[in-house]
Amino acid sequence: MTDDPLGPLDPDFGTSFKRDDRRPPCQLYLVSPLDVTGSFPDRLKSALDAGPVAAFQFRVKDVDQHSAARLAEPLQRICADREVAFIVNDSISLAKRLGADGVHLGQEDGDPREARAALGPAAQIGVTCHDSRHLAMEAGEAGADYVAFGSFYPTTTKQVKHRPEPVILSWWHALFELPSVAIGGITPDNAAPLIAAGADFIAASHAVWGGDEAAAIKAFDAVLRG
Repeated sequence: MTDDPLGPLDPDFGTSFKRDDRRPPCQLYLVSPLDVTGSFPDRLKSALDAGPVAAFQFRVKDVDQHSAARLAEPLQRICADREVAFIVNDSISLAKRLGADGVHLGQEDGDPREARAALGPAAQIGVTCHDSRHLAMEAGEAGADYVAFGSFYPTTTKQVKHRPEPVILSWWHALFELPSVAIGGITPDNAAPLIAAGADFIAASHAVWGGDEAAAIKAFDAVLRG
């Protein structure tokens, strides 16, 4: 169930929805594990060299900004060398310090207008919108470059309070040009319904870092190619 104040989704957006082929193909949005120390830079290289990745989100918790920047800088260079967008999770100030390609904001992490003022017109600004059409429309009006819905599947990456149905991607895809990202427990085995529903990006974390990262990227690529 959704707590969206706009009420239930239009029943016309159902299982018969067909992805609009005029939109760009769905792409992979890779999210870091919380621990990016040790051999992780080599694992990131392995993942990015295994297949197409549109963006990499740097997501660490419970470290000060100086330590986060030290961890981020080599990863940012790896992404830049491969023309993969480097997105910082949660922190506008860290994104600015690093000169990152963008920032991903949770509902408690600041306003897209604040991020735009700090990071400039070229920054990619994303906003987590959970299962809410209302929050997504607000984010778009505030100047976000993409909205993220989820968690669509059970995940161990973070505590899950919201479980949207794929139909929200169909509704958004049909009415708005702003890209959407599907997040939460996505694997090569369960990604297809979200792609078909209209996601412009699928976010993956544990499905990649929980095993052989290169094999996982190749498996995602096969699904994205259809």
